[in-house]
Amino acid sequence: MSNLPVTDPPETKSTGFFASMSSMFGSARRESSRSHSPERLNLEGLEVINPEGGKDDAAEEAKKGRFKPEERDSFFKMMKNYIGADVTSLVTLPVTIFEPMTMLQKMAELMEYSHLLDKADECEDPYMRLVYASSWAVSVYYAYQRTWKPFNPILGETYEMVNHGGITFLSEQVSHHPPMSAGHAENEHFTYDITSKLKTKFLGNSLDVYPLGRTRVTLKRDGVILDLVPPPTKVNNLIFGRTWIESPGEMIMTNLTTGEKVVLYFQPCGWFGAGRYEVDGYVYNAAEEPEILITGKWNESMQYQPCDLEGEPRPGTELKEVWHVADVPEDDKFDYTYFAHKLNSFDTAPRKLLPSDSRLRPDRYALEMGNITKSGAEKSRLEERQRAEKKIREAKGETFKTKWFDITKEVATTPWGDLEICKYNGKYTQHRAAIDSSDIDEVDNKSVEFNPWQYPPPS
Repeated sequence: MSNLPVTDPPETKSTGFFASMSSMFGSARRESSRSHSPERLNLEGLEVINPEGGKDDAAEEAKKGRFKPEERDSFFKMMKNYIGADVTSLVTLPVTIFEPMTMLQKMAELMEYSHLLDKADECEDPYMRLVYASSWAVSVYYAYQRTWKPFNPILGETYEMVNHGGITFLSEQVSHHPPMSAGHAENEHFTYDITSKLKTKFLGNSLDVYPLGRTRVTLKRDGVILDLVPPPTKVNNLIFGRTWIESPGEMIMTNLTTGEKVVLYFQPCGWFGAGRYEVDGYVYNAAEEPEILITGKWNESMQYQPCDLEGEPRPGTELKEVWHVADVPEDDKFDYTYFAHKLNSFDTAPRKLLPSDSRLRPDRYALEMGNITKSGAEKSRLEERQRAEKKIREAKGETFKTKWFDITKEVATTPWGDLEICKYNGKYTQHRAAIDSSDIDEVDNKSVEFNPWQYPPPS
Protein backbone atom coordinates (compact mmCIF):
# COMPACT_ATOMS: atom_id res chain seq x y z
CA MET A 1 0.00 0.00 0.00
CA SER A 2 1.16 3.55 -0.68
CA ASN A 3 0.21 6.89 0.71
CA LEU A 4 -2.21 9.10 -1.24
CA PRO A 5 -2.09 12.79 -0.29
CA VAL A 6 -5.66 13.96 0.09
CA THR A 7 -7.01 17.48 0.37
CA ASP A 8 -9.83 17.46 2.89
CA PRO A 9 -12.72 19.89 3.42
CA PRO A 10 -12.31 22.11 6.48
CA GLU A 11 -14.57 21.70 9.46
CA THR A 12 -17.29 24.31 9.81
CA LYS A 13 -18.05 25.58 13.28
CA SER A 14 -21.62 26.52 12.55
CA THR A 15 -24.14 26.30 9.78
CA GLY A 16 -25.72 29.62 10.72
CA PHE A 17 -24.96 32.88 8.98
CA PHE A 18 -24.04 34.81 12.14
CA ALA A 19 -21.09 32.51 12.80
CA SER A 20 -19.96 32.83 9.20
CA MET A 21 -19.75 36.62 9.36
CA SER A 22 -16.51 36.45 11.36
CA SER A 23 -14.84 35.05 8.25
CA MET A 24 -16.86 37.08 5.74
CA PHE A 25 -13.81 38.81 4.37
CA GLY A 26 -11.49 35.83 4.63
CA SER A 27 -10.63 33.34 1.94
CA ALA A 28 -11.72 29.73 1.94
CA ARG A 29 -8.88 27.39 2.89
CA ARG A 30 -8.40 23.67 2.83
CA GLU A 31 -6.22 21.64 5.12
CA SER A 32 -4.27 18.63 3.94
CA SER A 33 -4.00 15.20 5.53
CA ARG A 34 -3.03 11.75 4.32
CA SER A 35 -5.03 8.62 3.70
CA HIS A 36 -4.16 5.19 2.31
CA SER A 37 -5.12 4.22 -1.21
CA PRO A 38 -4.79 1.18 -3.47
CA GLU A 39 -1.30 0.77 -4.89
CA ARG A 40 -2.48 1.40 -8.45
CA LEU A 41 -3.41 4.96 -7.38
CA ASN A 42 0.09 5.92 -6.31
CA LEU A 43 -0.21 9.50 -7.62
CA GLU A 44 1.73 12.19 -5.83
CA GLY A 45 -0.31 15.21 -4.85
CA LEU A 46 -3.67 13.77 -5.87
CA GLU A 47 -6.68 15.48 -4.29
CA VAL A 48 -9.72 13.29 -3.70
CA ILE A 49 -12.68 14.68 -1.76
CA ASN A 50 -15.94 12.95 -0.94
CA PRO A 51 -18.36 15.84 -0.29
CA GLU A 52 -20.72 13.59 1.67
CA GLY A 53 -17.99 11.90 3.71
CA GLY A 54 -14.98 12.38 5.93
CA LYS A 55 -11.23 12.08 5.53
CA ASP A 56 -11.29 8.27 5.62
CA ASP A 57 -13.52 8.05 2.53
CA ALA A 58 -10.99 9.41 0.03
CA ALA A 59 -9.48 6.10 -1.10
CA GLU A 60 -12.84 4.55 -1.94
CA GLU A 61 -14.00 7.79 -3.52
CA ALA A 62 -10.97 7.78 -5.85
CA LYS A 63 -12.23 4.59 -7.50
CA LYS A 64 -15.55 6.20 -8.48
CA GLY A 65 -16.51 8.67 -11.17
CA ARG A 66 -17.61 8.71 -14.80
CA PHE A 67 -14.35 7.33 -16.25
CA LYS A 68 -13.55 3.67 -16.72
CA PRO A 69 -10.33 2.79 -14.82
CA GLU A 70 -8.22 2.52 -17.98
CA GLU A 71 -9.62 5.79 -19.38
CA ARG A 72 -9.09 7.54 -16.07
CA ASP A 73 -5.46 6.46 -15.72
CA SER A 74 -4.67 7.32 -19.35
CA PHE A 75 -6.29 10.72 -19.04
CA PHE A 76 -4.34 11.51 -15.89
CA LYS A 77 -1.04 10.53 -17.54
CA MET A 78 -1.79 13.06 -20.27
CA MET A 79 -2.98 15.79 -17.93
CA LYS A 80 -0.34 15.53 -15.22
CA ASN A 81 2.09 17.46 -17.42
CA TYR A 82 -0.16 20.49 -17.03
CA ILE A 83 -0.29 20.56 -13.23
CA GLY A 84 -0.01 24.16 -12.06
CA ALA A 85 -0.85 25.56 -15.51
CA ASP A 86 -3.74 27.58 -16.89
CA VAL A 87 -5.42 24.99 -19.13
CA THR A 88 -8.18 27.25 -20.46
CA SER A 89 -7.12 26.70 -24.07
CA LEU A 90 -4.09 24.41 -23.85
CA VAL A 91 -5.73 21.00 -23.89
CA THR A 92 -7.95 19.26 -26.43
CA LEU A 93 -10.46 17.18 -24.48
CA PRO A 94 -12.65 14.24 -25.55
CA VAL A 95 -16.35 14.92 -26.15
CA THR A 96 -17.22 12.14 -23.69
CA ILE A 97 -16.87 14.69 -20.89
CA PHE A 98 -18.83 17.42 -22.72
CA GLU A 99 -22.42 18.58 -22.50
CA PRO A 100 -24.30 19.66 -25.66
CA MET A 101 -23.99 23.37 -24.91
CA THR A 102 -21.35 26.04 -25.52
CA MET A 103 -19.93 28.59 -23.11
CA LEU A 104 -21.94 31.26 -24.93
CA GLN A 105 -25.15 29.43 -24.07
CA LYS A 106 -23.99 28.89 -20.51
CA MET A 107 -23.62 32.67 -20.20
CA ALA A 108 -27.31 32.95 -21.06
CA GLU A 109 -28.30 30.68 -18.16
CA LEU A 110 -28.00 33.65 -15.83
CA MET A 111 -31.22 34.91 -17.42
CA GLU A 112 -33.41 32.07 -16.09
CA TYR A 113 -34.57 34.05 -13.06
CA SER A 114 -34.36 37.47 -14.72
CA HIS A 115 -37.72 38.39 -13.19
CA LEU A 116 -35.70 39.18 -10.04
CA LEU A 117 -33.97 41.98 -11.95
CA ASP A 118 -37.38 43.20 -13.09
CA LYS A 119 -38.39 43.40 -9.43
CA ALA A 120 -35.15 45.18 -8.55
CA ASP A 121 -35.91 47.80 -11.18
CA GLU A 122 -39.45 48.29 -9.87
CA CYS A 123 -38.29 48.48 -6.25
CA GLU A 124 -38.03 51.91 -4.59
CA ASP A 125 -36.20 50.65 -1.48
CA PRO A 126 -32.46 50.71 -2.33
CA TYR A 127 -31.70 47.84 0.03
CA MET A 128 -34.45 45.56 -1.23
CA ARG A 129 -33.24 46.38 -4.72
CA LEU A 130 -29.97 44.67 -3.81
CA VAL A 131 -31.80 41.75 -2.20
CA TYR A 132 -33.53 41.01 -5.50
CA ALA A 133 -30.46 41.64 -7.64
CA SER A 134 -28.07 39.56 -5.53
CA SER A 135 -30.56 36.69 -5.32
CA TRP A 136 -30.63 36.76 -9.13
CA ALA A 137 -26.83 36.46 -9.11
CA VAL A 138 -26.99 33.47 -6.72
CA SER A 139 -29.76 31.72 -8.65
CA VAL A 140 -27.53 30.52 -11.50
CA TYR A 141 -25.33 28.43 -9.21
CA TYR A 142 -27.86 25.60 -9.18
CA ALA A 143 -27.31 25.24 -12.93
CA TYR A 144 -23.57 25.84 -12.67
CA GLN A 145 -23.09 22.77 -10.47
CA ARG A 146 -23.28 20.59 -13.59
CA THR A 147 -20.00 18.76 -14.03
CA TRP A 148 -20.08 18.35 -17.82
CA LYS A 149 -17.81 20.63 -19.82
CA PRO A 150 -19.42 23.02 -22.31
CA PHE A 151 -17.90 23.40 -25.79
CA ASN A 152 -15.40 26.22 -26.25
CA PRO A 153 -16.90 28.65 -28.79
CA ILE A 154 -15.33 29.08 -32.21
CA LEU A 155 -13.98 32.57 -32.81
CA GLY A 156 -16.88 34.60 -34.19
CA GLU A 157 -19.51 32.19 -32.86
CA THR A 158 -22.66 33.76 -31.41
CA TYR A 159 -25.73 32.84 -29.40
CA GLU A 160 -29.11 34.57 -29.57
CA MET A 161 -32.08 34.13 -27.24
CA VAL A 162 -35.59 35.60 -27.27
CA ASN A 163 -39.03 34.58 -25.94
CA HIS A 164 -38.00 34.70 -22.27
CA GLY A 165 -39.11 37.55 -20.02
CA GLY A 166 -39.14 39.99 -22.92
CA ILE A 167 -35.35 39.67 -23.11
CA THR A 168 -33.17 39.89 -26.16
CA PHE A 169 -29.86 38.17 -25.40
CA LEU A 170 -26.73 38.06 -27.55
CA SER A 171 -23.26 36.71 -26.88
CA GLU A 172 -20.21 36.55 -29.15
CA GLN A 173 -16.80 34.90 -28.96
CA VAL A 174 -14.49 37.88 -29.44
CA SER A 175 -11.10 36.23 -28.83
CA HIS A 176 -9.70 32.71 -29.13
CA HIS A 177 -6.29 33.10 -27.47
CA PRO A 178 -6.99 33.98 -24.74
CA PRO A 179 -10.62 32.80 -24.85
CA MET A 180 -12.93 35.75 -24.23
CA SER A 181 -16.66 36.20 -24.71
CA ALA A 182 -18.97 39.19 -24.51
CA GLY A 183 -22.69 39.29 -23.80
CA HIS A 184 -25.55 41.77 -23.78
CA ALA A 185 -29.15 41.30 -22.64
CA GLU A 186 -31.96 43.79 -22.46
CA ASN A 187 -35.66 44.12 -21.72
CA GLU A 188 -37.86 46.98 -20.54
CA HIS A 189 -36.38 46.87 -17.03
CA PHE A 190 -32.65 46.33 -17.35
CA THR A 191 -29.58 45.91 -19.49
CA TYR A 192 -26.96 43.30 -18.73
CA ASP A 193 -23.39 43.49 -20.03
CA ILE A 194 -20.59 41.05 -19.45
CA THR A 195 -17.03 40.59 -20.62
CA SER A 196 -16.13 37.01 -19.71
CA LYS A 197 -12.61 35.64 -19.51
CA LEU A 198 -11.70 32.66 -17.35
CA LYS A 199 -8.36 31.96 -15.73
CA THR A 200 -7.69 28.44 -14.50
CA LYS A 201 -5.15 26.49 -12.50
CA PHE A 202 -5.00 22.72 -12.91
CA LEU A 203 -4.04 20.97 -9.67
CA GLY A 204 -3.94 17.31 -10.68
CA ASN A 205 -7.42 16.15 -9.72
CA SER A 206 -9.05 19.53 -9.32
CA LEU A 207 -9.30 22.78 -11.22
CA ASP A 208 -9.48 26.28 -9.81
CA VAL A 209 -11.50 28.64 -12.02
CA TYR A 210 -11.13 32.39 -11.55
CA PRO A 211 -13.83 34.60 -13.12
CA LEU A 212 -11.56 37.19 -14.69
CA GLY A 213 -14.48 39.17 -16.09
CA ARG A 214 -16.77 42.11 -15.51
CA THR A 215 -20.54 42.02 -15.09
CA ARG A 216 -22.68 45.16 -15.05
CA VAL A 217 -26.45 45.50 -14.73
CA THR A 218 -28.19 48.82 -15.38
CA LEU A 219 -31.69 49.21 -13.94
CA LYS A 220 -33.57 51.44 -16.36
CA ARG A 221 -36.05 53.23 -14.13
CA ASP A 222 -33.42 55.13 -12.12
CA GLY A 223 -30.33 54.42 -14.21
CA VAL A 224 -28.71 52.56 -11.30
CA ILE A 225 -25.59 50.58 -12.25
CA LEU A 226 -24.78 47.39 -10.35
CA ASP A 227 -21.35 45.74 -10.50
CA LEU A 228 -20.99 42.03 -9.72
CA VAL A 229 -17.83 40.22 -8.59
CA PRO A 230 -18.51 36.47 -8.16
CA PRO A 231 -16.42 34.06 -6.09
CA PRO A 232 -13.91 31.67 -7.70
CA THR A 233 -15.01 28.12 -8.42
CA LYS A 234 -13.32 24.80 -7.71
CA VAL A 235 -13.98 21.64 -9.73
CA ASN A 236 -13.19 18.73 -7.41
CA ASN A 237 -12.40 15.11 -8.38
CA LEU A 238 -11.84 16.06 -11.98
CA ILE A 239 -10.40 12.65 -12.94
CA PHE A 240 -10.47 10.40 -9.88
CA GLY A 241 -13.73 10.19 -7.93
CA ARG A 242 -17.13 11.72 -8.61
CA THR A 243 -16.75 15.23 -9.97
CA TRP A 244 -18.43 18.00 -7.99
CA ILE A 245 -18.27 21.77 -7.92
CA GLU A 246 -18.23 24.44 -5.22
CA SER A 247 -17.59 28.18 -5.14
CA PRO A 248 -16.29 29.02 -1.66
CA GLY A 249 -15.65 32.70 -1.05
CA GLU A 250 -17.26 36.10 -1.45
CA MET A 251 -19.75 37.45 -3.94
CA ILE A 252 -19.91 41.25 -3.92
CA MET A 253 -22.50 43.35 -5.70
CA THR A 254 -22.05 47.12 -5.52
CA ASN A 255 -24.43 49.90 -6.47
CA LEU A 256 -21.94 52.11 -8.28
CA THR A 257 -24.48 54.94 -8.43
CA THR A 258 -25.36 55.29 -4.74
CA GLY A 259 -22.75 53.26 -2.82
CA GLU A 260 -24.81 50.49 -1.22
CA LYS A 261 -23.51 46.95 -1.56
CA VAL A 262 -24.25 43.35 -0.67
CA VAL A 263 -21.58 40.89 0.43
CA LEU A 264 -22.50 37.20 0.37
CA TYR A 265 -20.25 34.41 1.62
CA PHE A 266 -20.48 31.01 -0.07
CA GLN A 267 -19.58 28.47 2.59
CA PRO A 268 -16.93 25.83 1.78
CA CYS A 269 -17.98 22.22 2.04
CA GLY A 270 -17.22 20.66 5.41
CA TRP A 271 -17.20 17.09 6.65
CA PHE A 272 -20.21 15.06 5.50
CA GLY A 273 -21.45 17.98 3.38
CA ALA A 274 -21.77 20.48 6.24
CA GLY A 275 -22.32 23.98 4.87
CA ARG A 276 -21.86 22.87 1.27
CA TYR A 277 -24.69 24.89 -0.28
CA GLU A 278 -25.03 27.70 2.25
CA VAL A 279 -24.85 31.39 1.35
CA ASP A 280 -24.99 34.11 4.02
CA GLY A 281 -24.44 37.85 4.09
CA TYR A 282 -25.75 41.37 4.41
CA VAL A 283 -26.90 44.33 2.40
CA TYR A 284 -24.92 47.37 3.58
CA ASN A 285 -25.76 51.04 3.27
CA ALA A 286 -23.29 53.55 1.83
CA ALA A 287 -21.75 53.92 5.31
CA GLU A 288 -21.08 50.14 5.32
CA GLU A 289 -23.65 49.46 8.03
CA PRO A 290 -25.80 46.30 7.72
CA GLU A 291 -29.44 46.87 6.77
CA ILE A 292 -30.74 43.47 5.64
CA LEU A 293 -29.41 39.99 6.30
CA ILE A 294 -29.61 37.41 3.53
CA THR A 295 -29.33 33.66 4.02
CA GLY A 296 -30.15 30.48 2.16
CA LYS A 297 -28.82 27.70 -0.02
CA TRP A 298 -27.84 28.22 -3.63
CA ASN A 299 -29.43 24.90 -4.58
CA GLU A 300 -32.76 25.63 -2.87
CA SER A 301 -33.81 29.18 -1.97
CA MET A 302 -32.76 32.54 -0.54
CA GLN A 303 -34.43 34.51 2.28
CA TYR A 304 -33.99 37.99 3.74
CA GLN A 305 -34.80 39.84 6.98
CA PRO A 306 -34.22 43.45 8.14
CA CYS A 307 -31.46 43.70 10.76
CA ASP A 308 -29.98 46.21 13.21
CA LEU A 309 -26.48 47.67 13.16
CA GLU A 310 -25.19 44.55 14.93
CA GLY A 311 -26.55 42.35 12.18
CA GLU A 312 -29.27 40.90 14.41
CA PRO A 313 -32.83 40.51 13.09
CA ARG A 314 -35.09 43.44 13.95
CA PRO A 315 -37.88 42.65 16.44
CA GLY A 316 -41.21 42.00 14.80
CA THR A 317 -39.65 40.89 11.50
CA GLU A 318 -39.29 37.44 10.01
CA LEU A 319 -37.37 35.71 7.25
CA LYS A 320 -39.08 36.02 3.88
CA GLU A 321 -38.29 34.04 0.76
CA VAL A 322 -37.11 36.00 -2.25
CA TRP A 323 -36.14 33.18 -4.61
CA HIS A 324 -36.75 29.45 -4.91
CA VAL A 325 -35.24 27.06 -7.43
CA ALA A 326 -37.70 25.89 -10.08
CA ASP A 327 -38.67 22.26 -10.59
CA VAL A 328 -36.15 20.29 -12.66
CA PRO A 329 -36.45 17.19 -14.87
CA GLU A 330 -35.86 13.85 -13.17
CA ASP A 331 -32.92 11.67 -14.25
CA ASP A 332 -31.81 14.08 -16.94
CA LYS A 333 -28.72 12.76 -18.74
CA PHE A 334 -26.80 16.01 -18.41
CA ASP A 335 -28.54 17.30 -15.26
CA TYR A 336 -30.19 20.02 -17.33
CA THR A 337 -32.88 22.29 -15.97
CA TYR A 338 -35.96 22.94 -18.08
CA PHE A 339 -34.46 26.32 -18.94
CA ALA A 340 -31.22 24.72 -20.11
CA HIS A 341 -33.22 22.61 -22.55
CA LYS A 342 -34.87 25.80 -23.82
CA LEU A 343 -31.44 27.26 -24.52
CA ASN A 344 -30.80 24.47 -27.02
CA SER A 345 -34.29 24.71 -28.47
CA PHE A 346 -35.15 26.76 -31.54
CA ASP A 347 -38.21 27.95 -29.59
CA THR A 348 -35.94 30.56 -27.99
CA ALA A 349 -34.33 31.49 -31.32
CA PRO A 350 -35.31 34.70 -33.13
CA ARG A 351 -36.53 34.95 -36.68
CA LYS A 352 -33.71 34.30 -39.16
CA LEU A 353 -31.09 33.13 -36.70
CA LEU A 354 -27.50 34.24 -37.25
CA PRO A 355 -25.62 31.39 -39.00
CA SER A 356 -22.89 31.69 -36.35
CA ASP A 357 -25.29 30.57 -33.58
CA SER A 358 -24.24 27.81 -31.16
CA ARG A 359 -27.42 25.80 -31.76
CA LEU A 360 -26.19 25.15 -35.32
CA ARG A 361 -22.83 23.65 -34.35
CA PRO A 362 -22.73 20.11 -35.79
CA ASP A 363 -20.59 18.74 -32.95
CA ARG A 364 -22.90 20.14 -30.30
CA TYR A 365 -26.00 18.82 -32.08
CA ALA A 366 -24.47 15.36 -32.65
CA LEU A 367 -23.73 15.07 -28.92
CA GLU A 368 -27.27 16.16 -28.10
CA MET A 369 -28.51 13.35 -30.37
CA GLY A 370 -26.22 10.86 -28.61
CA ASN A 371 -23.78 10.34 -31.50
CA ILE A 372 -20.45 10.69 -29.72
CA THR A 373 -18.35 9.47 -32.65
CA LYS A 374 -19.81 12.05 -35.01
CA SER A 375 -19.56 14.75 -32.36
CA GLY A 376 -15.84 14.09 -31.91
CA ALA A 377 -15.23 14.11 -35.66
CA GLU A 378 -17.17 17.35 -36.16
CA LYS A 379 -15.37 18.98 -33.22
CA SER A 380 -12.01 18.12 -34.80
CA ARG A 381 -13.18 19.46 -38.16
CA LEU A 382 -14.27 22.79 -36.67
CA GLU A 383 -11.02 23.16 -34.75
CA GLU A 384 -9.01 22.46 -37.93
CA ARG A 385 -11.02 25.08 -39.82
CA GLN A 386 -10.39 27.55 -37.00
CA ARG A 387 -6.64 26.93 -37.19
CA ALA A 388 -6.76 27.34 -40.98
CA GLU A 389 -8.51 30.69 -40.58
CA LYS A 390 -5.82 31.86 -38.21
CA LYS A 391 -3.12 31.01 -40.77
CA ILE A 392 -5.01 32.93 -43.48
CA ARG A 393 -5.31 35.99 -41.23
CA GLU A 394 -1.62 35.87 -40.41
CA ALA A 395 -0.68 35.48 -44.09
CA LYS A 396 -2.86 38.46 -45.01
CA GLY A 397 -1.58 40.52 -42.09
CA GLU A 398 -5.17 40.91 -40.86
CA THR A 399 -6.76 40.69 -37.42
CA PHE A 400 -10.10 39.22 -36.45
CA LYS A 401 -12.89 41.80 -36.43
CA THR A 402 -15.73 41.42 -33.97
CA LYS A 403 -19.25 42.18 -35.22
CA TRP A 404 -21.51 42.98 -32.31
CA PHE A 405 -19.06 44.06 -29.59
CA ASP A 406 -16.03 46.34 -29.66
CA ILE A 407 -12.89 45.58 -27.68
CA THR A 408 -12.19 48.93 -26.05
CA LYS A 409 -9.09 50.46 -24.53
CA GLU A 410 -10.77 50.42 -21.12
CA VAL A 411 -9.00 48.06 -18.72
CA ALA A 412 -10.78 46.84 -15.59
CA THR A 413 -8.92 45.60 -12.53
CA THR A 414 -10.32 42.38 -11.05
CA PRO A 415 -9.15 40.32 -8.04
CA TRP A 416 -7.47 37.94 -10.53
CA GLY A 417 -5.92 40.30 -13.05
CA ASP A 418 -6.63 43.06 -15.55
CA LEU A 419 -9.27 42.73 -18.25
CA GLU A 420 -9.86 44.50 -21.55
CA ILE A 421 -13.52 45.50 -21.64
CA CYS A 422 -15.81 44.66 -24.55
CA LYS A 423 -18.64 47.07 -25.21
CA TYR A 424 -21.89 46.29 -26.97
CA ASN A 425 -21.93 48.44 -30.10
CA GLY A 426 -25.70 48.44 -30.74
CA LYS A 427 -25.43 47.01 -34.26
CA TYR A 428 -27.30 43.86 -33.33
CA THR A 429 -30.30 45.90 -32.17
CA GLN A 430 -30.40 47.54 -35.60
CA HIS A 431 -29.90 44.18 -37.33
CA ARG A 432 -32.73 42.54 -35.40
CA ALA A 433 -35.10 45.49 -35.91
CA ALA A 434 -34.49 45.38 -39.66
CA ILE A 435 -35.29 41.66 -39.83
CA ASP A 436 -38.36 41.89 -37.62
CA SER A 437 -39.82 44.70 -39.75
CA SER A 438 -39.00 43.14 -43.10
CA ASP A 439 -41.13 41.05 -45.45
CA ILE A 440 -38.45 38.43 -46.04
CA ASP A 441 -39.57 34.83 -46.33
CA GLU A 442 -39.50 32.75 -43.19
CA VAL A 443 -36.36 30.64 -42.85
CA ASP A 444 -36.26 27.28 -41.11
CA ASN A 445 -33.51 27.95 -38.58
CA LYS A 446 -32.74 24.24 -38.30
CA SER A 447 -31.69 24.17 -41.95
CA VAL A 448 -29.09 26.93 -41.61
CA GLU A 449 -25.47 25.79 -41.89
CA PHE A 450 -23.17 26.80 -39.05
CA ASN A 451 -20.95 29.60 -40.29
CA PRO A 452 -18.90 31.76 -37.94
CA TRP A 453 -16.08 32.00 -40.45
CA GLN A 454 -14.27 35.12 -41.63
CA TYR A 455 -13.11 33.63 -44.95
CA PRO A 456 -14.67 31.29 -47.56
CA PRO A 457 -13.81 27.61 -47.16
CA PRO A 458 -10.57 26.52 -48.82
CA SER A 459 -11.14 25.12 -52.30
